[in-house]
Amino acid sequence: MSDTRSETAPPGGIDYVAVEQSPRFVELKRRHRGFVFPLAVAFLVWYFAYVLLSSFAPDFMAQRVSGDITVGLLFGLGQFVTTFAITMTYVWYANRKLDPVSEEIRAELEAKEPSA
Repeated sequence: MSDTRSETAPPGGIDYVAVEQSPRFVELKRRHRGFVFPLAVAFLVWYFAYVLLSSFAPDFMAQRVSGDITVGLLFGLGQFVTTFAITMTYVWYANRKLDPVSEEIRAELEAKEPSA
């Protein structure tokens, strides 16, 4: 990475605007957004489908699947399963794709930081 100091940086400081505009940081943000936004949209669609079905299709949600287990109950429990699956998937992705790059950027910044 090129030197992050520029004319806008405080004397002896780091130009964080230049760091934010650096290709590696831009790529890190792109990777993060490219993963998080589609999952967030998918989850919100799934969540609002559940809420809307609960409100406007009570007969469908009340259909029994087995004994006292209904479609609505399965969809509700599915919300919890989906939340945990998304969380585990994000942690896996962040550990492999985001954290290594962010740790490199942080290490470079800490090396350039003036000692206090």
